[in-house]
Amino acid sequence: MKKLSIVSFFLVLLLTSACKKASAPQTYTLNGEVNVESGIIYLQDFHNKMFAVIDSAVITNGTFTFTGGVERPDLFGLTLDREETFSPYYIFLENSDIHVKIDEESHKAEITGSSANDLYVSFQQAVRTERENFRIDSFIAAHPASIVSAYILYREYSYRLSKEEIDNYVKQLDPSLHNTQYVEVLNELSALLENIAIGKPAPDFSLPNPEGEVISLSDRLGKGYVLLDFWASWCGPCRRENPHIVKIYNEYKDKGFDVFSVSLDKTKEAWIKGIEDDNLTWTHVSDVLFWNSAPAKQYGIRAIPANFLIDKDGIIVAKNLRGEDLGKTLAELLP
Repeated sequence: MKKLSIVSFFLVLLLTSACKKASAPQTYTLNGEVNVESGIIYLQDFHNKMFAVIDSAVITNGTFTFTGGVERPDLFGLTLDREETFSPYYIFLENSDIHVKIDEESHKAEITGSSANDLYVSFQQAVRTERENFRIDSFIAAHPASIVSAYILYREYSYRLSKEEIDNYVKQLDPSLHNTQYVEVLNELSALLENIAIGKPAPDFSLPNPEGEVISLSDRLGKGYVLLDFWASWCGPCRRENPHIVKIYNEYKDKGFDVFSVSLDKTKEAWIKGIEDDNLTWTHVSDVLFWNSAPAKQYGIRAIPANFLIDKDGIIVAKNLRGEDLGKTLAELLP
């Protein structure tokens, strides 16, 4: 009888565990409010810094509903503009009952019911409050298995980290996150950083200029120093940096300095207008593929503006020289 009782006890435990697993939600229900009476709202997934529509819902009397399921919590976007690819309302979906209240006038959204989204909001608040005292390593240590940690490391920190730092932070993440798009990109970037380090040869590439002529980076090397500049007309910090580059270009162009700009624009029209408006009179090329730009991937670009100073032998001698730093560096190299 005692053996039977023990067996029965473990059977009950197994059944209870199975019931708990079965009761875990496998789908999400996203109920929303928005301050427009009618229309269409779009649900987007996120990949390579861009959002793409995967579902839509009709807005009726200012309300809408999405239902579905996700393999793991992840970042999605909500937008009333189907063409919006960069800045929708961010929402971390997970399999639960979620509510979102959107204010179109202020472009703000209040989201409840998603623990992942709550964590992302707490990260944003911590960064605003602690500023330079915020430590990403402490955040990861506290939340190693959260998709939010992987996303933040990928989106907010990857462009400022060394190969060693990236490798160290990825090791701190739970193995369950290692097959996510964020960690895959971080691992790719870690490998790339070895190839674009100071002292390494600058990888060559070829792209069309605004007139359609294909130009290679190597075509512009061999005479002095070339600033390989990554920018876009939609990038505010890039546009604010352009006057500094124009000033320095005009000062040093006859002493052996040139600029070779690669645009991450989405349309040729916007790209050309940006060149004209900012009076950028040097060489420009682009494949007009936004964050899918081939040279941007080749150089591990995760944020713009970004640049590489290359000598006449094609060797990278400096990176990300902004404002007065570019002028000071050239003053030493081209007295």
